[in-house]
Amino acid sequence: MNQEQLAKVAKGQGFIAALDQSGGSTPKALKLYGVEESAYSGEAQMFDLVHAMRARIVGSPAFSGQRVLGAILFEMTMDREFDGLPAADYLWKKKGVVPFLKIDKGLAAAADGVQLMKPNPGLDALLKRASTKGIFGTKMRSVIDEANPKGIDAILDQQFEVGQQIFNAGLMPIIEPEVSIKSADKAKIEDLLVEGLLKRLDVLPAGVSVMLKLTLPEVVGKFDALVKHPKVTRVVALSGGYSRADSNAILARNKGVIASFSRALTEGLTAQMSDAEFNTALDAAIEGIYQASLS
Repeated sequence: MNQEQLAKVAKGQGFIAALDQSGGSTPKALKLYGVEESAYSGEAQMFDLVHAMRARIVGSPAFSGQRVLGAILFEMTMDREFDGLPAADYLWKKKGVVPFLKIDKGLAAAADGVQLMKPNPGLDALLKRASTKGIFGTKMRSVIDEANPKGIDAILDQQFEVGQQIFNAGLMPIIEPEVSIKSADKAKIEDLLVEGLLKRLDVLPAGVSVMLKLTLPEVVGKFDALVKHPKVTRVVALSGGYSRADSNAILARNKGVIASFSRALTEGLTAQMSDAEFNTALDAAIEGIYQASLS
């Protein structure tokens, strides 16, 4: 594990940009960017267009390691280039931004109030390839909809088991048990989630650490014990469907938690903007998220 990157992620001021929209979420991301589905035919064209969007974001003067600590990439993005350089190399060597990779294969069908990750039999090979390409860490997402202790335990058991596999491969795992912001039991879910996370963090082997990516909480300070836990490198928050203004406001009240926003980062950016308009809008978005992450 790159120690300079580890120090930046653990102690640096800033946030992590989530640029990892996958096949299921890409059409929506493109539509929000002003690109209708009628503008492309098939997955290949779709992924070319979303790569162009990502390249425009990371290539902007507003996007640099001064305010952006890391960026999470989709697997296909890792295998592509930004400005003639492999994506991870460009992020770190040109921008000073630590590269992460989304490694899950999507969500399984709902059961016990949650959606586990789908099986991922090729994970070891992917982790090895990611390591050779300069990736520092990984992200994997599950979803919790109900305050069901059995389901939440299953989510956390799976996340920590795979997290150990990732750490053993020399990469930093971001454990992401997302809580749906639409859940009527969101506060109760977060009680169970924090309890379950602390229980598993307490028994991690010596030398092992993880990052946590969690939905912005209902109760201010809910994640304080996680932020302070010696096995947690960093706690980052996802926007989960909240607007950028609401996300920043909630984040700013939760000390020690930094952003890892996707939709809230790209909100308001469109393909139709001139480069000057785009860079101005992105700079304002980054500055707002950066300031909210400083608390």
